[in-house]
Amino acid sequence: MLYYLFKYLEEQFQFPGASLFGFITFRAAIAFLLSLGVSTVYGKRIIKFLQRQQVGETVRDLGLEGQSEKAGTPTMGGVIIIMATLIPVLLLSQLDNIYVVLLIITTIWMGLIGFTDDYIKVFKKDKDGLKGKFKVLGQVGLGAIVGATMFFHPGITIKEEIKDPVIFQEIMDRTDLPVAFGEAIQSTKTTIPFLKNNEFEYTSLIDWIDPSLASWAWLIFIPIVIIIVTAVSNGANLTDGIDGLAAGTSAIAVITLALFAWISGNIIFSDYLNVMYIPNSGEMVVFITAFTGSLVGFLWYNTYPAQVFMGDTGSLTIGGIIAVLAIATRKELLIPILCGVFLMENLSVMMQVSWFKYTKKKYGEGRRIFLMSPLHHHYQKKGIHESKIVVRFWIVGILLAIISIVTLKVR
Repeated sequence: MLYYLFKYLEEQFQFPGASLFGFITFRAAIAFLLSLGVSTVYGKRIIKFLQRQQVGETVRDLGLEGQSEKAGTPTMGGVIIIMATLIPVLLLSQLDNIYVVLLIITTIWMGLIGFTDDYIKVFKKDKDGLKGKFKVLGQVGLGAIVGATMFFHPGITIKEEIKDPVIFQEIMDRTDLPVAFGEAIQSTKTTIPFLKNNEFEYTSLIDWIDPSLASWAWLIFIPIVIIIVTAVSNGANLTDGIDGLAAGTSAIAVITLALFAWISGNIIFSDYLNVMYIPNSGEMVVFITAFTGSLVGFLWYNTYPAQVFMGDTGSLTIGGIIAVLAIATRKELLIPILCGVFLMENLSVMMQVSWFKYTKKKYGEGRRIFLMSPLHHHYQKKGIHESKIVVRFWIVGILLAIISIVTLKVR
């Protein structure tokens, strides 16, 4: 809203300083500060409100040290993250940008699913919360919306650098830019990390049968997006097990995605780094910095000993946003590295459950790979304090983020 107001003031009255709102970096910085302020100032009020409503966490006895002390800690704190993200975004971003619209839809959609789950747990006293099939159905629905939008929406395009020297020179004669790109085209191209010719076209999975089938590539693309959204949101959900773990590792990942979004949306830097140029994608940086500010502000109250838990309201929302950001910046194949902590948590649960079922069927009793899953609980069982586990997971997250950034040049 403020973006359009100051744009009008600049165009009509040359209002001093109004042109600053035309710069993504300026609006991104303001979005971060505003989000951080909202989450820290109003976060305390929301926590007190949740306490008055007796929205406390019911802790199952898992035999973990300090677990009983967490009983009664307010949950559903993900509301703080959602509110602190959306307020700056609505004020400072271009609301007609399709990427921003997708991210707002993702935030509200996944927030409602998580809120419903938490509501059932807290107020209906049902520890299982929202039935798994309904939760997955909601994730699939969002994945279908994101996939269909990425495939069909005319505003989601890429521009490819001109290789033909004749056409290149013709374009260079008409522009002051040091690079030449062709017309914006709709494409399902994505980026494969660590490879020199690192662009992969999803339509190639089907048009090898017959080139005319390229228009039906959405039958492959949309299910892939659904799988990514579902996997990452569940990974974030599983990671939210000890104080500060999910919020901290997520903040590291989204800061990295902010860098990718800014580079991909900047014609000069995308050419210099030989990164796919995605018009209008830079606007996502405003959303990402607002989201980062909300996570950092939430950590003020969520670090050990936590005054509030994010609940599924926060964890499912976080996972959904990260997945959509990765897909929109064409970096979804980098998720196993960038979101390696989520992946480890997911795999630990899958391995534990699979091995337990297999050994129970073969030997008559279930055996375990880990002392407990998800993985962070395994280390708790080994007697490591949760604060140390969280910081070490943050360090791993930083290392994975650095590796992800390095893929911009290492191919």
